[in-house]
Amino acid sequence: MSSPITLMVQGTTSDAGKSTLVAGLARVLYRRGLRVAPFKPQNMALNSAVTADGGEIGRAQALQALAAGVAPHSDFNPVLLKPATDIGAQVIVHGRVVASLSARDYHAYKPTAMAAVMQSWDRLCSAYQAVLVEGAGSPAEINLRDRDIANMGFAEAADVPVVLVADIDRGGVFAHLVGTLELLSPSEQARVKGFVINRFRGDLGLLQPGLDWLEARTGRKVFGVLPYLHGLFLDAEDALADGAADVHAGEGALRVIAPAWPRISNHTDFDALRLHPQVDFRWVGPGQAIPPADLIVLPGSKAVHADLAWLRAQGWEVAIARHLRYGGKLIGICGGFQMLGRSLADPLGLEGPPATVAGLGLLDMETVLERDKRLENVHGRLSVALSAAAGGGEGGAELRGYEIHLGVSRGPALARPAAWLRSAGGEERADGALAADGQILGSYVHGLFDAPGALAALLAWAGLRADGGDGGLTLVDLAARREADLERLADALEAHLDLAALFAPLRLPPRPGVPA
Repeated sequence: MSSPITLMVQGTTSDAGKSTLVAGLARVLYRRGLRVAPFKPQNMALNSAVTADGGEIGRAQALQALAAGVAPHSDFNPVLLKPATDIGAQVIVHGRVVASLSARDYHAYKPTAMAAVMQSWDRLCSAYQAVLVEGAGSPAEINLRDRDIANMGFAEAADVPVVLVADIDRGGVFAHLVGTLELLSPSEQARVKGFVINRFRGDLGLLQPGLDWLEARTGRKVFGVLPYLHGLFLDAEDALADGAADVHAGEGALRVIAPAWPRISNHTDFDALRLHPQVDFRWVGPGQAIPPADLIVLPGSKAVHADLAWLRAQGWEVAIARHLRYGGKLIGICGGFQMLGRSLADPLGLEGPPATVAGLGLLDMETVLERDKRLENVHGRLSVALSAAAGGGEGGAELRGYEIHLGVSRGPALARPAAWLRSAGGEERADGALAADGQILGSYVHGLFDAPGALAALLAWAGLRADGGDGGLTLVDLAARREADLERLADALEAHLDLAALFAPLRLPPRPGVPA
C-alpha cells in the first residue's frame, strides 16, 4: 500500500477547534471514498469510549471514527490520561490501564509512551489511505516541550505536516497564530503549512485585511475561515465547557438537575437530556443553590471518594433527602450509582488514598474498587417496571451504551435490576438497581439516555407527561442528530476551506455526485 495522506491539526489554545476540524475533515474524506483513520497520540480527558477491540480511548476520537465511517480502535488514541487529582492521572496505553502516575513520574514515562504511540502510528499508516492527527492543547507550551509526544514532538518524529487552528470568537486570533508560530523551533515552523480560523461570525470582507497581513507576515496560507455553526452538537472531548451549558425549556418541562463535581466523567451521558425540548436541564456547580427538581441525576466520576466528599460539602446529601421525601426521582450513573450504596471501598488506592467511606445509604449495596476495569459496549433493555411507565411492552425499552468502571457492587438492592444487558454471545445479565419504592435508579451504563425508547421510558418514569401534540412524549434520537451535525460540519468545510491546497500536492478525488 502506498503512503497515506497525513495531516496534523494543532491549535493555538485548548478548545480552538482541533477535535471538530479533524472530525469534519474525516467526514469530508470519507464522503470521497477514502479509508481514513483519526489519531490523537496523547489525550487528557475524562470523557472516554469503549473500542471495538475492548480498549478505552478519548470520546473525541470515537466521534472522529464515526465521522470516518470506521469502528473506534485503541490505536486511534494510544495514550489516554484520566486525571484523578490536580497532579496525577490514570495512564491508559493501547486501551488498557498501565499505571496511576504523578505528573513528574509521567514525564519520566514519556519515552515508553512515545514508543507505544509510534507502534499505533505505524499500524494505522499501513492500513489506511489517510490518517488525520489531532494535537493536544497548544504546541507553544514551553514547559511541556521536553519529551513532547502530543504536538510537535510527534509531528517531528512522524514527519507529518501541520495546520494551526485558532478560535476567533475568543479574540486575539492574529496574536495567537503569529505568537504560536514564533515560539516554535525552525524545523517545527517549517512543517506548518498554514492556518484555519474557526468560529467566525460577521462580515468576512472586514476580516480580509487581517488575513492578507497574516499571509504576508508569515509566508503561510490561510486555508479558510470557518463560520460559527450555531447549535452544532458533537460529543465533548473533556470536562464541562461552554458547549455543555444549561438548557432551559418552556413551561411544563421536566426539571432535571445534576451536580457538576470536580472529577465528572462522561458528562456526554446528559446530551440527550439537554437536547430534549421537554426537559429543563441545569448543571449545579460549587457554591450554587440547589433548585427544586423532578429528577436529580448523579453523573460518573473519576474520583468517587473525593467527589462524594464534595457532594456532601455542597449540601447535596440534605437536598437529595428532601427531594426524595417530596416524591422526586433520583438516578445514579456509574460513579453516581456507586455513591447511592451503603459504603464505597478503595482498598488498593486506585483513585486516591486507600479508604472505605460511607455512601449515601439509599440503596442496600456496597461497592469495592478492584484493579481490573470493566470495558464493554452493551445493549439490552430496561426493566419492565421502568418501561411500563412509558407504555412500553413486556420486554422493556431497548437501550445501548457502554461500561467503563473499576467498581464491583454487591448487595440485596441488585435483586431488583434497572436493566438487562446482552453480551455478544446473547446471554443476559442484570445491571444496576431499582429501589422498591420506585424512586431511585442506579446503573453502570453510560449512554443510558441515548436510545430514543429508553429516554422516553426514563423521562416518563421521572414524571414527564405527553406534550399534547401526538399524544406521546417527544422522541429525541441522539445518534441521528449526531450524524446530521457531522454532515453539516463537513458541508461547512467543503464550502469554506481550500481543500485542494490543504491536502496538496495530493489530488483529492471528487465527492461522489457533486461536480468537481
